[in-house]
This record gives sequence, C-alpha cells and structure tokens, in this order.
Amino acid sequence: MRNLKSTTLLFELSQPGRRGASLPPCDVPAPEVSELIPAAARAGGPPPLPEVAEPEVIRHFTNLSTLNMSVDTHFYPLGSCTMKYNSKRNERMAALPGIADLHPLAPEETIQGLLALLYELQLMLGEIAGLPAVSLQPAAGAHGELTALMVAAAHFRHLGQARTKVLAPDSAHGTNPASAKMAGFDFVTVKSNASGFVDMDDLAAKLDDQIAVFMITNPSTLGLFDRQVSEIARIVHAKGGLIYLDGANMNAILGIARPGDFGADMMHYNPHKTFSGPHGGGGPGAGPICVTETLGAYLPTPVVEQRNGHYVLATNRPLSIGRVRSFFGNVGVLVRAYCYLRTHGPEGLKAVSENAVLNANYLMSRVKHILPVPHGERCMHEFVATAAPLKKNHGVTAMDLAKRLLDFGFHAPTVYFPLTVPEAMMIEPTETESKETMDAFAEALFRITEESPELLHDAPHSTLVSRPDEVQAARKPIMKWTAEVGPAS
Repeated sequence: MRNLKSTTLLFELSQPGRRGASLPPCDVPAPEVSELIPAAARAGGPPPLPEVAEPEVIRHFTNLSTLNMSVDTHFYPLGSCTMKYNSKRNERMAALPGIADLHPLAPEETIQGLLALLYELQLMLGEIAGLPAVSLQPAAGAHGELTALMVAAAHFRHLGQARTKVLAPDSAHGTNPASAKMAGFDFVTVKSNASGFVDMDDLAAKLDDQIAVFMITNPSTLGLFDRQVSEIARIVHAKGGLIYLDGANMNAILGIARPGDFGADMMHYNPHKTFSGPHGGGGPGAGPICVTETLGAYLPTPVVEQRNGHYVLATNRPLSIGRVRSFFGNVGVLVRAYCYLRTHGPEGLKAVSENAVLNANYLMSRVKHILPVPHGERCMHEFVATAAPLKKNHGVTAMDLAKRLLDFGFHAPTVYFPLTVPEAMMIEPTETESKETMDAFAEALFRITEESPELLHDAPHSTLVSRPDEVQAARKPIMKWTAEVGPAS
C-alpha cells in the first residue's frame, strides 16, 4: 500500500502577499506603459494565481510526483507501448552542453558535430530497417505514419496515378486509419483470420488498382509475426501499391529481420519504445521514417547529407513534401536513440530483441493458466490475454484486474486493445525486467483472480483517485485553466 499524501491545492495554501521571488521595481514609468501597450492588450489586474513561497511550491509538486508510477519506480507492462527502462547514461549524453545548448538556427559550420551524429543516426536506422532513405523530422510515431503516407501520396501524384485506398488489418493501431484519412485516402479494414493473421481471402477481395498503401504492424498487436507478409507484399506490389510497416513493435525483431527485406517500402520508428527514450507524458517525441531509395526523393526537408567531409542540411529536393515539423526534429530524443544504438551495437540490438521475446514467452507461460491467451502458443515481444471467462463466470472485467494491480504496486497492462480480443489485456514485459519482477507480477495476478468480485469492483483501494470517469474525460477534456481577472489595483 502506498502512503497517501495530502491533496491540498496550491490555491488553498495561498496567503495574500506571500512570494516565492523578489523582483526589482519596474523601471518603465507608468505613462510610457500606457503609450507602448494599448489598453485592450493590458489586463485590468494580476490574475488570481496562488500566492505561495518557493518551499511550498517545491513540496507540493514533489509530493504529487511521488504518487505517479514510472518506469523508474514500477513495473510497467503496457503492451504495444514498450515501456522499458530508460538508460540514465543516454540522458546524460543528451544533456551535454555541446548538444543541449545548441540553437536550431546556428550556422551549419558551427554544428558539424551534431550534424555528423544525426547523419550517422540516419545510416543506422536505415540499415536496421533495410530501407536506405531516412527522415528524422517527424515528431512522433503517428506523425511518422502521416508523413510516410504523405510521401506515398506525393509519389503517386508524380506518377500521375489517382489512387484512393489505404488498407490495414482490423488489429492495426488506431492511428493507422486516422493517418490515412489525414493524408487524403479512404481507409478499408481487412479482416483477421482465426489465427490472428491477415485473412488473405479478404485482402484479395479488397485489393484493386485503387490500392495506394497496405499498412501492417508486424509483429502485430497480438504479439505475432505474420509469416504471410512477403506474400502480402508481393500481391500488393503487383497491383502497384506500397507496403507501410508500422514500426511500433520493432523491439521484437532488431537485428533479426528487416522490414525492407520482407517487402516494406516505408516504416516509422518509435525511439521512445525501440531505443529507450523517455515517453514524456505527451512531451517531446520523435518518429523517424525510413523509405526505399525511390521514395527518398519525396522525404521532408531538410535531410542531413555529407558532402566532401562536410555535413549540410539539404533542402534542394524538388519532389519533397516539404517541412513537416520545425527545424530538423526533436534532437534531444534523437541523441538518446543514437547513444542507445552506439552502446548496444549490432549484436547487442539482436540480444535486446531475443531477451524481449524470451521474457514475453516466460510471462505468458506463467499467466495463460489464469488468463487464457487466444492466439498463439508462442509470442513475440508481447501477448494478449483475455479476462472474458472471468467476466462470464464472476462478473470480473479486465478493467477490474487492471485497477486492482495498482494496489499491488504494478502499473496495469494495456486493456481493451486490440478490439479483436474481448476483455483484452495486452502484456509486454520488455527485455529490461528481471525474472523476479515477472514472477511477482504473475503471482499478483493469480492472487487478484482469487479475490471477491466486490473487492475488485471497487479497486484500486490505495490511490487518492479510484475510478475517474475516463469516458467523460476523453469526450469533454478540460485543456486549460480559466479565471476571471481581478480588478485593477
């Protein structure tokens, strides 16, 4: 059980006149302020913010932070998210003054070291993917998807072909249809068969000369490698379409299989998953994309190029889709990925995937007796179990199990995804967790399934907030704080 901290709000700690900073008097006379700043642009008075001293602010937010779960403090088996431990060595490298302090508008000749790093990263990502042309610019995985589909659209426009359809399996990530729509395509879902793989008959029925891209996550969200992928690529290519590989699950195949070798024309990476960068809680991300040499002409600019030992940010690409993000991407995230790759090397990356697959299969063997795994006797980096029998026999849902795990000090797995498995619990231990941690997690799940439904329905019992209305929070988010500005003093 976690020690519950006070939830006193900063507004409740506020005392009139209390300050956390000492500022000098304003050296701009009041009449000049009136002349420089129009009345319509000036507030009538200060906003009604809390008036607190620095120690109160620090203690308030530090105490709140200890209520959070993180990969530094807890096991985080979020399937598909690949929440592996973030190496602190990489954090230190990204914070070095010669990297963190560089201005994005600095002249190229003054940032040759950084450009060399980014150029080498492009080469490494291209080699791992088997796709030589690379853009580091996209800001996240979904943004990488969108960028790659924009590249595909530009390619077909250049060929004078008006292709309209993007296809993807029903087990695909939810971002796939959203990215397709934003890139101007119609989205068509392809069914999965009883084994969880692409239904080839359904694919054949929906494949015609309007196909632009077939998007596939392989290994899939079910934790399975679809061995039909080369045949899928063959028949899609025969229709003139392209294959997009959703790289969310690359942690399972590093150094073992390359998407370009099994037919992919485009893919994205999630550095925060595959290369151990922080997930950021909605903060900075990156979603580099790799494409074939032919599609490389359409990549966003700038792209880092080497010319006679000098590194440049190349922009002279007439077929480019143009810039998709400011400057050349979230460099801090990319530096972390570079350090991770240099640390492990080719054999180390292969070991990462081998251990991730081993851990997932071990944990599946411990869990499947209490939570059945509908698809596959073996898995890749993750597996999808189901709480459907518990719901049918005892009224206990996947959400009940997920909430109760918080009381045992474990973050919940991904629940209710993919949609093809009822009461789904997608579990991914990653390669960074020990056997002891996985054993403790399996034991906690076993104990939870033995508990009374009434206890589970009210879980969690050790958190300040138990069961918020997540549907309302998603449908009616409150994204900003508002308050009436007080009268002028």
